Amino acid sequence: MTYIQYNPNPKRKSTIDCTIRALSKALDTDWDDAYIRLCMKGFVLKNMPSANEVWHELLKDEGYERHIIPNTCPDCYTVRAFCLDHPRGLFILGTGSHVIAVENGDYYDNWDSGDEVPIYYWERRKN
Repeated sequence: MTYIQYNPNPKRKSTIDCTIRALSKALDTDWDDAYIRLCMKGFVLKNMPSANEVWHELLKDEGYERHIIPNTCPDCYTVRAFCLDHPRGLFILGTGSHVIAVENGDYYDNWDSGDEVPIYYWERRKN
């Protein structure tokens, strides 16, 4: 379980683009493509690209399914703990205000978000 600094933004801007960064990693594409795909999905749904409905629908289209994290310890189950419990696979974690990509127990973000508390996650369905 390791934090890996990840900022695919072509201009290396540190902006409020966590959804685009996480989707870029999870969908194995660049920042521009993830951004355009979100904008197109938002256009179809008549909603903003950063809205949960939009990126959730995009993940469903890409073969991901959503899981709720049990509320057994609402302040202590962190991104780091999730990574320890999920050493294999590709996931997107949602905290309610932040989105983080996790692959094979490592979390990818523009800053060390390991202490954030996820409330749900998306997992790529097994084929």
